Amino acid sequence: MSATSIRDPLLLAKSAAVERFLKTAKPRLTFTASMASARPEHNVVGVGVGSKLVEGRSTDQKCVRFYVERKVNKDAIPPDYVLPERIADIETDVIETGRFRAFQLAVVAPQRARDPRTKMRPAHPGCSVGFQFTGEQAGFVMAGTLGAIVTRPGEKKKEYLLSNNHVLANEGQLPVGGPIFQPGLLDNGNASTDQIAKLTQFIPLVAGSPNDVDCAIAEALDAKLVRASVLGIGRLADGKAAPATEGLPVEKSGRTTGFRTGKVTDTSADVIVGYDTGNFTFQNQILVEGDNGPFSQAGDSGSLIVATAERRAVALLFAGSDTHTIGNPIAAVLGALNVALAV
Repeated sequence: MSATSIRDPLLLAKSAAVERFLKTAKPRLTFTASMASARPEHNVVGVGVGSKLVEGRSTDQKCVRFYVERKVNKDAIPPDYVLPERIADIETDVIETGRFRAFQLAVVAPQRARDPRTKMRPAHPGCSVGFQFTGEQAGFVMAGTLGAIVTRPGEKKKEYLLSNNHVLANEGQLPVGGPIFQPGLLDNGNASTDQIAKLTQFIPLVAGSPNDVDCAIAEALDAKLVRASVLGIGRLADGKAAPATEGLPVEKSGRTTGFRTGKVTDTSADVIVGYDTGNFTFQNQILVEGDNGPFSQAGDSGSLIVATAERRAVALLFAGSDTHTIGNPIAAVLGALNVALAV
């Protein structure tokens, strides 16, 4: 973050809200359908910045946003539990998102002729990929999405599959060198015949401090087994990252929902995301809302989020709720793994 942005009153207010409400969050509670907690330590799942919404419409007023599991009328909440209307002289807004969770598994019916859940050689970003559970988890099957094909500086004739840690490395529980299959075994992939890559590197998920990315790469067994063209989108204009701005039209192709369009609604959200191994906090994430229904669903984790007009990568999808999708800024992903997008 630049020195200029650190002095930005809006981001300073956001940081104060994160310290006060997100870092004091307690484990998510489970309630019956007729009961929920409006206490901030239970209800706040994220803090970001963006335009203030009035009756569902965006205004020119910038504010600090509280993302909550459930929005409750303030008249029904004891005063001590009402979220503040201002943080350091910056107005706030409260937006209901539900709980954020890592998108990994789903079972749905096929959607189109070239179904992303089928075996394809070469494999394209947007198709089904995954690992094989071992140990106590043996017998379970999973699938996520191949996001992009990437390369490493100075290496020739090697290409890598880019996706999430939790799609390729089981939240860091699998050893480097482990097999990666296309399609994922949930999508009737065959562990004996459908290995396409081997796990090469993942960025660990860290509990107790903010994470920046959920990402991993797997080296293709043969460069001819993969192709950089994204299903339903095509090739990127180049390997440069497109800066995320509020309102930016974006699109993605995923294993579960296929091609979807939407728009960026927050470029600096700090969020709590639930995984099988626990809750993890992520900072400075990109939020997207779909144009016609959800932008993504379970199984779309790993999808590349692309700026529609520029045809450049914006983010790597990894989590969300029923209403919002969360992506790691693609520049942070590429930097963490020291890779470049193949186009």
